[in-house]
Amino acid sequence: MSDATGCWTISDVPLHCGAVLPQMKIVYQTYGELASDRRNVILYPTSYGAQHQDIDWLVKPGGILDPTRWFIIIPNMLGNGLSSSPSNGDLPGLAEQGYYVTHWDNVTAQERLLREGFGIEQVALVYGWSMGAQQAYHWGALYGDRVERIVAVCGTARTTEHNRIFLESLRSALTADPTWNGTSFDGIPERGFHTFARIYASWAASQAFYRAGLYRQQGYESLEDYLWRGWEQNYRRRDPRDLMAMLDTWLHCDVSDNPVYQGDYERALGAISAKTLVMPSTTDLYFTPEDCAAESALIPGAVYRPIPSIWGHRAGNPVYSPDDAAFLREAVQTWLHDEA
Repeated sequence: MSDATGCWTISDVPLHCGAVLPQMKIVYQTYGELASDRRNVILYPTSYGAQHQDIDWLVKPGGILDPTRWFIIIPNMLGNGLSSSPSNGDLPGLAEQGYYVTHWDNVTAQERLLREGFGIEQVALVYGWSMGAQQAYHWGALYGDRVERIVAVCGTARTTEHNRIFLESLRSALTADPTWNGTSFDGIPERGFHTFARIYASWAASQAFYRAGLYRQQGYESLEDYLWRGWEQNYRRRDPRDLMAMLDTWLHCDVSDNPVYQGDYERALGAISAKTLVMPSTTDLYFTPEDCAAESALIPGAVYRPIPSIWGHRAGNPVYSPDDAAFLREAVQTWLHDEA
C-alpha cells in the first residue's frame, strides 16, 4: 500500500462561467494500489474549506474507505487553495470580476484527470460529504455509464433557496469587512472572519448538540473557546478569497445547469444510473433530510438512509462522533459489497 500526492495540469480551460483559465491544476492525493484492471477506484472529492489532509481521516485499513482493497483518489476542489484558486493566482478573480467555478468545472476536470492521467474509465464509488456529495451527484448525472455506485452524505444536487440565504450571509460577512475593496481584500478581514465563523458554527450543528454541550467532549472549555479554536482559527487558515470562491461554487450548484441537461433538474437526477445511497443527517440544517429525501425519490432505485444523530451537518464528517462513524462505516461497506 502506498500513498502519493500529485498535480495534474491542463491549459486553456473554458470555465462554465464563460472565462478561460490559461492553466488549470488539480492537486490530488491517492491511497492504496490501483488494480491491474483499474476497476478498484473510489473517488472522494473535497468539501467546503477542506483540503485532502483535512478529510482523509476516514481512509485507513478497516475504516469507512479502506485503502487495502480500494485505490482512493481525493481530488482537491477548485478554489480550495491547493488546486487552481485565487490565492495561487490560477483563478485570476472572483465573481465580481466574472470568475467563478461550478461543479461542472470540477467534475469535468476530475474526469480528465482519471482518464488521461491514470487511464481509469470506470469508478467503483464516488463518495462525498457536503460539497463532495454535490460533486458525486454531478458525476452520476454526467458520467452515469462509468460510475457504479454513489454515496452522497449530507449534500444535495442543487442548492436550495434556504441554503442560499446561509451562503449569502457568509459571503456578506466577509465583504462587509473594512478590508474588502469591491474586488479583493487589502488586508486580513479580522471582523469578517469573526462573523463568518459564528454564522457557520450556528448552522453546522443542531440545537440539541449545543444543549448537550457536546463541544466539551472535543476538549473545548467553553462555547467561546469552541467558536474561536474550533471554527474561527480553522477558517483563518484559508485565504478569504478562496473561501469566497468556494462559496460561489456552492451557490451555483445545480446538477442540471450544464449543456447536457439545460436546466432540466428532474431529468438530470432521473439519468443517474449508479446505485445511489443518500445519507443525510436527521438534524442537518444545510441539507435537510426533507430536501435529500425529495431528491432521492427522483433518482431511480436510490436508497434513502439518514444518519440518526444530533451532530447536525457534522454527522457526515464524524471525526469526534464514534457512533456516527460506525454508522457510516457499516453503511458504506455494505453498499460496496452489495452485488444486487
